[in-house]
Amino acid sequence: MATMDMPSSRHRLLWPLLTLVLLLAVNAAFNPSFLHVEWRDGHLYGSLVDILNRAAPLVLVSLGMTLVIATRGIDISVGAVVAIAAAVAAWMIGGAVSGGASRYPMWAAILAALGVALVCGLWNGLLVARIGMQPIVATLILMVAGRGIAQLITDGQIITIYYAPYFFIGGGWLLGLPFSLFIAGGLYLLLHLAVTRTALGLFIQAVGINPTAARVAGIRSRRLVLGVYAFCGLCAGIAGLLISSNVKSADGNNAGQLLELDAILAVTLGGTALAGGRFSLAGSVIGALIIQTLTYAIYSLGVPPEINLVVKAAVVFVVMLLQSPEFRATVRSAVRRPAVRELRA
Repeated sequence: MATMDMPSSRHRLLWPLLTLVLLLAVNAAFNPSFLHVEWRDGHLYGSLVDILNRAAPLVLVSLGMTLVIATRGIDISVGAVVAIAAAVAAWMIGGAVSGGASRYPMWAAILAALGVALVCGLWNGLLVARIGMQPIVATLILMVAGRGIAQLITDGQIITIYYAPYFFIGGGWLLGLPFSLFIAGGLYLLLHLAVTRTALGLFIQAVGINPTAARVAGIRSRRLVLGVYAFCGLCAGIAGLLISSNVKSADGNNAGQLLELDAILAVTLGGTALAGGRFSLAGSVIGALIIQTLTYAIYSLGVPPEINLVVKAAVVFVVMLLQSPEFRATVRSAVRRPAVRELRA
């Protein structure tokens, strides 16, 4: 069905995997205890576990972004949706110490946050699929307005959460592993089964390659596009719950800041084509791990904060060049020309 099951897709995962292994090796070279994992107090502790835990929100957003990009779209509002979902959950749970009680039941707060995130995704999908706006313009509207909405919900303040059961979502442990890994892994598994065991993957591919031909073939492309944007919003909402639970607060101005850019980078690093059609869920997960491992390396190596984004961009630029078939073909031809000239001489 989807391209991820074809032999060529496994080849496309080679460069992302090599990049991830290289980054892990660099971290291990400068930090001897980097690969050390220990069992303490019934949990696994170590740098690798920390990277996986912190990468979970990015993995979730990247999975949603993968489907959007596969249908020739883009969603630059996911960071704002993260902030909105976190703000809704924090406001409903309550930001004041009140004997450890929640203003509303926690399940209601979670459902409300996810519901608002889903509505945000549907809004983007309606603008793209029904109104016909360019995806970057349609999602730019919510990207700008979403921050304002989140700050209105929080009244321009950082809401601190004191309700301990809520902390389990992003900071709890299950079977010795962070609970966030089970959330991200469960969503990946469900999505993988959906695109490989049903016709969904084929439909997404068809719409991404040629929307007109897909519509002529009987695929309801508008509904599909609406659905993937809604799913992307839902993924951002889940990420907002993880982030707010982990930091025990909701900041409408900074929550999810630049997360949309990291998600787009993760998706492209994983081999999904920005032109649509070809996509890889596993590649997006690897791309998210690359971004988080690179971030960990930058901070652990003591790179000054003012240039860490430059270093991050440079590494991603090099990786993208190495993944480009056109670039590799150009390099090979440039290497062969001197050899041919020597033989002729």
